[in-house]
Amino acid sequence: MGEVVRHKHFPFRGVVFDVDPIFDNTEEWWLAIPEEIRPDKDQPFYHLFAENADSEYVAYVSEQNLERDTSDEPVRHPKVTEALSEDGEGGWRVRSDLLN
Repeated sequence: MGEVVRHKHFPFRGVVFDVDPIFDNTEEWWLAIPEEIRPDKDQPFYHLFAENADSEYVAYVSEQNLERDTSDEPVRHPKVTEALSEDGEGGWRVRSDLLN
């Protein structure tokens, strides 16, 4: 949670805010992924506060298609600061006031 990651095949990055231990989306969504990069379903899938050059959105990405973002560029997605706080080491963590 809170790690800044980059997609290996598409030009976007994001901050992890949730994880599914295995695929938990629709078959239609999975089949829409180009076959040459379509991931196995039996792996973690991450929910990201994602951003590209043009917009901010939420993305759902397999572990195999993510890598750590080492750019040190600031994250601009507006939802990040609503749910997370900076950890002082270039990453994010769940805000303590939101924990049970």
